[in-house]
Amino acid sequence: MEQREFLDFLSVAEKLKCNTRHSWTSSGRHESVAEHSWRLAMMAYLLKDEFPGVDIGRVIVMALWHDMGEAVTGDIPAFLKTEQDEAAEDDAVAGLLACLPEKKRGEVNALFAEMHAQQTPEARLYKALDKLEALIQHNEADLSTWLPLEYDLQMTYGTKECENFPYLKELRDLVREDSRNKSLQRP
Repeated sequence: MEQREFLDFLSVAEKLKCNTRHSWTSSGRHESVAEHSWRLAMMAYLLKDEFPGVDIGRVIVMALWHDMGEAVTGDIPAFLKTEQDEAAEDDAVAGLLACLPEKKRGEVNALFAEMHAQQTPEARLYKALDKLEALIQHNEADLSTWLPLEYDLQMTYGTKECENFPYLKELRDLVREDSRNKSLQRP
């Protein structure tokens, strides 16, 4: 990869630091897309021993790339995202990848295809962890940042994605318990 291409791509990727998500941090500010992706990658790494048959390196790469389109589109919360929004994000990814050298473009296109298909253990694990990270972040945020619909969403979001992984099913139950206890603080 030529140095200028590298710097130009990093300049676009930097927008993930600037673009915020719906989630709030424990310090009372909006979380950036980059922060979400970083912690998702950290979660995958920390749990690698729980999934010995899964290529955790691949899951970490998925975590780092999964929201790249949001460098262009910004974040739209899952509960508001439409098929049109998803198509716009896919188009943004395609535009960004067009700037990469052919070999890298092919690798990352294949990665996105795998993530979308949800057929491999790696893709399914990344998706389950992605949902869990958002739930954990909501539990860490001040309750005043929760929208009314999030009280129910905290109980249901990510359940299906975690079901096929016993460790994550138990973790999801623990996160749900934390959400339930937090929601008891509601005025």
